[in-house]
Parts: sequence; C-alpha cells; structure tokens
Amino acid sequence: MSVFTWRPMRAADIDGVVMVAAACFPDHFEARACFEERLKLFPKGCFALASDQAVSGYLIAYPWPLGAIPPLNSLLGALPEGRDTFYLHDLALHPQVRGQGHARPVVDQLSGVLAEMGGAKLALVSVNDSVAFWRGMGFEPVTGDAAITRKLESYGGGSTYMVRAIRP
Repeated sequence: MSVFTWRPMRAADIDGVVMVAAACFPDHFEARACFEERLKLFPKGCFALASDQAVSGYLIAYPWPLGAIPPLNSLLGALPEGRDTFYLHDLALHPQVRGQGHARPVVDQLSGVLAEMGGAKLALVSVNDSVAFWRGMGFEPVTGDAAITRKLESYGGGSTYMVRAIRP
C-alpha cells in the first residue's frame, strides 16, 4: 500500500498534475503550460500529494489581487508585487484518494507558508458544487459584487468566489 504525503511540487510532477486535473476538472481545462508557469512563478505555493508510485493530488496558489479572478487556461506572465492576498488556484485530489483527509493538511501547510510571508487573505473560486467543502475550510462566499459575478462566467454555473483569512 502506498503512503501519500504532501511535499513541494517539482517540475517532474507536472505530468501527474495534468492527469489529476483532467480527472478532477473535465469542464475546466487548463493546458500543461499553465501548471508549469505557476510552478515557475511561485514554487512556494505549489504542492504535490505523492507516493512512491505517482502524483495523486496537487495544490497551486500564488499572490493575486483580492477580487481579481485569473481567466481559466491562461498564462499569468508575472505576479503582482503585493503579497498580502493569495489565490488558491486549484486543490485537486484524484478520485481514488478523496475522502481520506488529505485536503486540510495541505491548506494548513499553505496557510503557514503564506503567513510567514505576511499574507492576510486567501481567495479561490469554488467549482463542482464545492461551496460546503470550502466553508468547512473557513472560506466564505463573496456576494453582491457585479464585477466578480461577470468574472465567474468563464468558470460555469454554480461557481462562487470565496475568501478567508490566512489564519482563520
């Protein structure tokens, strides 16, 4: 039986990350280049859930302005200078490892890294009916903002912009 642990993501993990993303987000395609770029731009925010066999999950986060939502399947080019708000781009667990308690440890690990950097807030877009899951992690929906609502259109119906303090 394989033991899974969260560790810093490496370039060699990208094939596994792409496979996990395809299994978890079939309606939210992102090219390999997007994952490669995010790892290159902000490796401190990239983690892989790995065993001796393969990558079975990943988390990617990076500095990003509060209220701004990066378009799906697009390169960022560069990151903003300000580092008080971070965007949790993806937390994906292969269906075979879901429900085993792997999510909270990596969100806590990320929060620790970001707190050391002076981070105050963590934001994300909830997709695939995951609002309750993210609420359980301390995130709250942002509602009533027309600009955010327009930005969410590319993420599909039911997507929700959510925010929490780095250390809830």
